[in-house]
Amino acid sequence: MDILWAPWRMKYIEYASIEKPKECFICEAVQQGVGEEKLTLYVGEHGIVLMNLYPYNTGHLLIAPKRHVGDLSGLNAEELSALMFLLKSSFQVLEETFRPDGFNVGLNLGRVAGAGLEDHVHIHVVPRWNGDTNFMPVIANTKVIPEALKDTYRKIMKHADLFSEKP
Repeated sequence: MDILWAPWRMKYIEYASIEKPKECFICEAVQQGVGEEKLTLYVGEHGIVLMNLYPYNTGHLLIAPKRHVGDLSGLNAEELSALMFLLKSSFQVLEETFRPDGFNVGLNLGRVAGAGLEDHVHIHVVPRWNGDTNFMPVIANTKVIPEALKDTYRKIMKHADLFSEKP
C-alpha cells in the first residue's frame, strides 16, 4: 500500500469544520503587504495578488480588490480595470514560472457557488498542465500538490515584477 503524506491538508480539514474567523484574510494580506507569511505576491493601488492557502494546483493564485467588497457590482471602474490587468499579468508570471499548458479562471460568488470567503470578491487563477489529472481526485477525493507553498511562493516572486494593474 502506498501512503500519501500531505500534513498541510490537516489545516484545511480543521478550518472547514470550525466557525470561520471574523477577519478577512485578504484584508489582512493588504495590511501586511508583500510577504511570505500571508503568501502575498503583489499589492498595488487597487488590487492584490496572493497565493491560495489551499490550492487546487501548484501556483493557484487569488486576485482581489484591495477594498473589502462582496461582489463585482460594488467595484468601481478603476478596481475592475486593475483586476483584469492583474489577471493578465498573473498569466505572464505563471507562464514564466511554471510553463503551464492552460489556466482555469473563476469567481465563486455566494456560499452556494462554493465561496469560502463570501464578503471579499476574488478571482481564482489555476494553472493547468496536460496530464495533471489522475485517479486521486476521482477515487480518493484527494488532490496532490507536489511542492510546499513557501517554495512555490519563492519561485513566483522571482517574476513578481511582471504583476501590473496597468497596460
